[in-house]
Amino acid sequence: MAYQDIRFELRDGVAVITLHRPAQKNAFSGLMGVELGRAYTACDEDDDVRAVVLTGAGDAFCAGADLAPDGSTFEKREEKGFSAAGVEPPAFAIRKPVIAAVNGHAVGIGLTLAMQCDVRIFAHEGKYGFLHVRRGVIPDAYSHWTVPRAIGCARTAELFLTGRTFRGEEAERLGIASRALPAAEVLPAALEIARDIAVNTAPLSVALCKRLLWDGEALSKDEIGRRETALHHVVMGREDALEGVMAFLERRAPRWSLRVSKDWPKGPR
Repeated sequence: MAYQDIRFELRDGVAVITLHRPAQKNAFSGLMGVELGRAYTACDEDDDVRAVVLTGAGDAFCAGADLAPDGSTFEKREEKGFSAAGVEPPAFAIRKPVIAAVNGHAVGIGLTLAMQCDVRIFAHEGKYGFLHVRRGVIPDAYSHWTVPRAIGCARTAELFLTGRTFRGEEAERLGIASRALPAAEVLPAALEIARDIAVNTAPLSVALCKRLLWDGEALSKDEIGRRETALHHVVMGREDALEGVMAFLERRAPRWSLRVSKDWPKGPR
C-alpha cells in the first residue's frame, strides 16, 4: 500500500508503523487516521505480521490534532460523517499485539491513540497530556474507556478535567506508560518486545489472549471463567499446544502451525 502521512515496514514478523509528518511533530491529520486504520487492518489480516510497533518520526510521537491557523480545527462536522474514534479499527480491536513506542511528545489525540495500544513505552523527556478541555473539546479515540481501565477513574478525572501535562516518569507511576525510558531507548525496547513475541509465542494463543484481556473489563468473574474455558478448547490438543511443549523440551525455537486468519474461532473477533 502507498501511504503519505505514515510509513509502514514489515521485517521478520514485526510491522513498524511510523506517524510521519516530522515537520509538524507528526500532528494528526484526517489522512493520517485513514492510513493508520488501513495499516491496522492489513496487520490484522496478514499472518506474516506477528506484532506491531507504532512510533513517530523525529523527536515526537504525535503533537495532537493539526491546528488550523484560523482556529477552525474543531468546527462542527456533519453528524453522519463524523466519529470521535480517530482511527478505525483502533489498535485494541486488531488481533496482533500493538506496542506504542512513544518516543517523544504525545498530547491530545496523540496520547489517546497511544492508549489504544496493548503495551506503551514512553520517553522520559516527552511532554504528555490529555489537553482536550483546554482546546474546548473533550478526550477522544475511546479514551473514556481505555484510560480509566488503565489507571482508574480518579486519576483519569484529574488528567482529563485539568488537561495538565506530565512527563514520562509520572506517566509510568500513573500506569499511563508500561515503562518509561530515555528517548533513545524507547523504539529499541519496543522492537525487542515485538521480536520476542514474533519468535517465541504462538500466534493464535496471543490473539485470543489479547481479545480476552480487552473484553474482560466488562465481564464478570464467572463470565471470564467460561470464556477462558471455551478458548482453551480452541487451542488444547492442537498442533501448537504440542509444539510449544516439544520446543521447550528440545531447547529449540518453536515452529507454529495455527494461524489467526484460518483458525480464529467462529463469531465476533
